[in-house]
Amino acid sequence: MNPILRDFPEQFETERLLIRAPRVGDGRQMNEAVLESLEALRPWMPWAEKAPTVEDSEENIRRAVARFRTREDLRLQLYLKDGTFAGGSGLHRIDWDVPKFEIGYWLRTSLCGRGYMTEAVSAITSFAFDTFGARRVEIITDARNERSWRVPERLQFPLEGLLKSHVRDHHGYLRDTRIYARTRAD
Repeated sequence: MNPILRDFPEQFETERLLIRAPRVGDGRQMNEAVLESLEALRPWMPWAEKAPTVEDSEENIRRAVARFRTREDLRLQLYLKDGTFAGGSGLHRIDWDVPKFEIGYWLRTSLCGRGYMTEAVSAITSFAFDTFGARRVEIITDARNERSWRVPERLQFPLEGLLKSHVRDHHGYLRDTRIYARTRAD
């Protein structure tokens, strides 16, 4: 089936979070969270090099909405149930033929250390397997970013490998990459 024809829920909940597709108008809330978290994000996220304006963030959201609708990339917004924008995640680098997905994520700095991202990634993993029949769900992290790779470890994703001097990061440094994945046999 052509991915653009796939219908599926655009939001779901966990105990503490609402996880949903991006919507036009989300830019202001996302911008506030990014600006609060810029220093923590900068080492790991190329898009965090420069502080975005509200307009930049809204443009980013609208592009994400378009890519979600065409099923090219399934960005998901994370909200606390009180409406606070908590961060971003989603199913990226999609190969619908397998189907295979990569989960990426970032969390607002003031909410770190409370288990929100582990909760979100657990739910998104289930969403990929249960809704799309995923055969493979990956989490790929910079080996220096321990907070990031602790998430798949807490969720018992097997570490498939450590790729030494794998890629240059957005600062030009060679990076080692940790690859975690869960699979489902045919």
